[in-house]
Amino acid sequence: MYRRVIKLPINNSFFLLGPRGTGKSTLLKAEFLPQLAPEQVQIFDLLDPDIEDELRRRPARLRELIEANPKVQWVVIDEVQKVPALLDVAHQLIESRGLRFALTGSSARKLKRGSANLLAGRAFEFKMHPLTHRELGIDFDLQTALEWGTLPTLFGFPDALSRSRYLKAYVHTYLQQEILLEQIVRQVDGFRNFLDVAAQANGKILNYANIARECHMDDKTVARFFEILRDTLIGFFLDPYATSVRKRQAQKPKFYFFDTGIVRAITKELGHSLLPQSYGYGNTFEHFVLLEIMRFNDYCETDFSFSYLRTKDDVEIDLIVSRPKQPPVLIEIKSSENVAPEDYRALITLGREFQGAQRWVLCRESRARLLDEDLWILPWQQGISRLFDLTPSAS
Repeated sequence: MYRRVIKLPINNSFFLLGPRGTGKSTLLKAEFLPQLAPEQVQIFDLLDPDIEDELRRRPARLRELIEANPKVQWVVIDEVQKVPALLDVAHQLIESRGLRFALTGSSARKLKRGSANLLAGRAFEFKMHPLTHRELGIDFDLQTALEWGTLPTLFGFPDALSRSRYLKAYVHTYLQQEILLEQIVRQVDGFRNFLDVAAQANGKILNYANIARECHMDDKTVARFFEILRDTLIGFFLDPYATSVRKRQAQKPKFYFFDTGIVRAITKELGHSLLPQSYGYGNTFEHFVLLEIMRFNDYCETDFSFSYLRTKDDVEIDLIVSRPKQPPVLIEIKSSENVAPEDYRALITLGREFQGAQRWVLCRESRARLLDEDLWILPWQQGISRLFDLTPSAS
């Protein structure tokens, strides 16, 4: 098992939210639970259909089962979104007995729609992602990460065929379990068609009308389906940069899936290698670096906000990082090993409009270069370390 960056509290209840397969249960078992005596912990795995059915029929049964074990101090509930009513019971037990809860989940949507109050702030919230390059350490390989993604289970498979089968099964399981069994959407065939088109639109500015025509559905359904992907933690929106909420709402976001391998599985590209200097390689590299930045933002709890900028003349900056009480960082992500002037032209053209901003090109060059007082060419790993003030990677 790879040691994860995320650190869970031992003195406060918490939610650990993330897509299926990111290692939430493994992290609890390997790093969190060993800190506690076995008799102090009671575990309820809602992926077990018998346990889920018992607690769904009568959520108060949770209290009865816990009360039968007076030594219990921590209660672990895996995939708590399956029975959101359990949070009311957990809330009562936190108040009455001072119990602490470790609650994992893969759908914030189910929790919200189940009228759950997320324990009214009594539980911290953490997000779990696929493995980062720093967590993989010496096992990290950029080509592998781009082509297959970094879901932890992948690294236990010895060959490409096994990895391909796993990712295809993941997509199929997601459709069956998250969509059918939990009845998030009823139009399963329509959602499957939408998922294909959404994966092809990964990282592009969303045009709901065009996507709706391709999927043979209306704009509102497409918008709702994207919200479902976000709320089930399968992806996220990157909003356009604007200085006011009104201007931001008038523009269209981009959407990114949570893992590069999942996108390639949905678009049926797993059998094709990504060739450096190709269009597909560049897009996937940009996606991967952006994902790494989002992951470390969560893990480092830095509360940065992110956006992109595109002008009417189609001049674009890939990522604008707004930092509390610090100048913004304008980032271009390029897969090149030899960055050329045209690769940072947008930073020169638009960078003047951001007073005090730092301008970075994150790329595959091996050493940092300073072109101007605030225009840096940075190896992408070094840029991420600098952005989040991380110590140099051991890899």
